[in-house]
Amino acid sequence: MAIFVELIADLEQGGFTARVPDIPAYGEGETEEEAIDDLREALAGYIDVFGLDDALSRMHSPAIRRLDWDLAELTRG
Repeated sequence: MAIFVELIADLEQGGFTARVPDIPAYGEGETEEEAIDDLREALAGYIDVFGLDDALSRMHSPAIRRLDWDLAELTRG
């Protein structure tokens, strides 16, 4: 099963947060790989507490669309 992982860079303090949309489990690390490894442990903990069926029922394929927006234009009221 393919799992989509969102990686969020912390631009102020450095490091990364990794998360799977729809499952309340997060991983953090100095590198993307460390954050992903930490997320793997967090997901295992989530499954231990809430069960595999719960985790699987939360998994949805994200709808990803590319939008060509001019962000500066959004500030013009």
